[in-house]
Amino acid sequence: MPDSVVRSPRMQADPPSTSVPGAEPDLAEKVAFLRRPQSYPMPVQRVETIETHMSWLFLTECDVYKLKKPYRHERIDYASAAARRLNCLREVRLNRRLAPDCYLGTSRLTVDARGRMSLGGSGHAVDWLVHMRRMPDSQSLERRLQAGQVGAEQIGRVVAALMTLFRSAPSARWSPRHYRRHLCASLAYTAAELRRPEFGQDVDAVEAIRAHLHRFIETHAALLAERVRDNHIVEGHGDLRPEHVYLTQPPSIVDCLEFDRELRLRDPVDELAFLAMECDRLGHPEVDAWLFAAYAERSGDAPPRALVEFHKAFNAFARAKISVWHLDDPSTGPACQWITRAADYLTRARTYAARLPAPGDIATIGAAHMPVTP
Repeated sequence: MPDSVVRSPRMQADPPSTSVPGAEPDLAEKVAFLRRPQSYPMPVQRVETIETHMSWLFLTECDVYKLKKPYRHERIDYASAAARRLNCLREVRLNRRLAPDCYLGTSRLTVDARGRMSLGGSGHAVDWLVHMRRMPDSQSLERRLQAGQVGAEQIGRVVAALMTLFRSAPSARWSPRHYRRHLCASLAYTAAELRRPEFGQDVDAVEAIRAHLHRFIETHAALLAERVRDNHIVEGHGDLRPEHVYLTQPPSIVDCLEFDRELRLRDPVDELAFLAMECDRLGHPEVDAWLFAAYAERSGDAPPRALVEFHKAFNAFARAKISVWHLDDPSTGPACQWITRAADYLTRARTYAARLPAPGDIATIGAAHMPVTP
């Protein structure tokens, strides 16, 4: 489930399309059309809608259709129908790596000569949607954690699925210097966004976290260079959160970051640290040890604990930035919700960063992995 949603049931009073010949329907008209059960090619009794920061999702009994908003921000450009089509195609292709049975394809939203909208019709295409099979909500890692139904065995299966991707994914063509510059640039940008006055964050805390993580990058350049030289930076998932992992047989992992390849170029330790950090946030720090034990067993790569803590801090810092970005879009929920969430992520980032070795304490960097409590 996306982390910024506004749910609403299908309303019987939804109006028919008001499109007229020669006019392109706007987003509100598209949403109204897709809320209607009779708009779908299969029998549908009810449509549930979910609005996120960048998309609308329409959930029927068995399927999900995802309509991207005409959204543009930094690295994301969904402004034109052509750009949305390209990103829909890319989203399906990339997500079939880890959820081949979930991503069914793309669907055209068309308008005929009389101005009537149709899903998959023969008229003029005005937009494109990702078509997915609806996954059982009860099987998401988030729900299973909340129900106390997750153990090392289930996490091991998730890691095994991820290893098929990590082993086959192309490596980043980066030098060690490029990788460090990439990390430092991302860090500086996150800090600059979090310091914006309208976001109401503690600027001293933001700067302290940035400085601590930057110092780790500089002090442990040799460790990061080794990760690059050993081809550990690969095109992965990019957004490995518990709500994107389904404990089906085999596990399915959905919603990778499709819009920017650079954001998918990550160390597997980075990906798993992100998932561990989000599980910490849900009150399940035990998942951390299960993830990295399974990873070490299947990969032969036993990362130093300091590297895990660095990536947990780095990802919590980035998630704080994404949380405050929601303040620019009132439709994603009350401002206080996102300010509070950003502050929580900053607290976590500060906690993880405090576990990093002090400058000159090189011995700590090689310590074996041990479970920790945030």
